Amino acid sequence: MTSEDRVIRIGDADDPRIEIYRDIRERDLIRRHGHFIAEGKTVLQVLVAQDRFPVHSVLVLENRLAGIADLLAALPEQIPVYCATQTVMDAIAGFHMHRGILAAARIPDGSADLPMQLPPQWSTVLLLSAISNHDNMGAIFRNAAAFGADAVILDPQCCDPLYRKAVRVSVGGVLRVPFFRAPSMDAGVAALDRDKFAIAALSPAGKTDISNWRPAPRQALVLGSEGHGLADVWLERLETLSIMMAPGFDSLNVATAGAIALHQRAAFLG
Repeated sequence: MTSEDRVIRIGDADDPRIEIYRDIRERDLIRRHGHFIAEGKTVLQVLVAQDRFPVHSVLVLENRLAGIADLLAALPEQIPVYCATQTVMDAIAGFHMHRGILAAARIPDGSADLPMQLPPQWSTVLLLSAISNHDNMGAIFRNAAAFGADAVILDPQCCDPLYRKAVRVSVGGVLRVPFFRAPSMDAGVAALDRDKFAIAALSPAGKTDISNWRPAPRQALVLGSEGHGLADVWLERLETLSIMMAPGFDSLNVATAGAIALHQRAAFLG
C-alpha cells in the first residue's frame, strides 16, 4: 500500500472521524480523552520515531501530502491518514492551519508516574517547579534534548508539556526526553536525594557562580517559576547557582538559564 492509497479524504468539517482535531485552540488545554495533538513536520518526524506515545491518526493538508510521504509510509497501516483542503482543515481546527500537518497520539495510563527508583543510567535530570508558561516549557524541553538530559521531573504546579504549543516550541523535544510528575517538590527532591543525585538550583541569588560550578556524576538541576522563582525553602536547602550578567540586570528567561547550566555540565563532562 502506498501512502496515497491509505489517504482518507475529508470533505466535511463535521465528519465524525476527525472529531479529535475539532476546535483545537479552544480544547487544547484539556487532554482529549487521553490523547494530545502534535503539529508540524518536524514534530511529526519525532512522533513517528518514538514509541512512548502511540500515534492515533494524522490529518494533513492536501498539498502537504507529498512532502511527508516517507513519514506516512513509516506508520503502521492501521493508523488513519486523513486529508483535507485548506478550507475544510481550517474549519475543523477553528483557525487557519498554515502548517497543515496535525497528528493525534495516545497518552498511556501511568506513563508520567515518577518511578519508585530512578534508572541507574540517568546522569542528568531537570526538576521543574511551577513552570506555567507553555513557551518556556517547550523551550526547556528543547534544551534538555539538545544537551542530552535523561529526564525531566515536574511538580504539580507545572503546566502540561503535551499542550500543543509546548510540543511545537520544543521541536519535538517533549517527545524525546522522558518526563514524569512528582506528587510534590518534596517528593521530587527526595527521589533525587535517595538515588544519589547532587541537586543544584538556578537562582539570581545563587551562592556559586556557574563558571565555578563542578557538576557531579549524577546531577539534577532545579528550575523555578518564571515570576517569583524557587521558594525560599529550596534556596536555603539546596546548592544554588547564579549566572553573572551585566550590571543592573539580574534576570534571565528560565529556559535560557537552564540551557546555560546544561551546557556547562556537558562541557565539564567533555
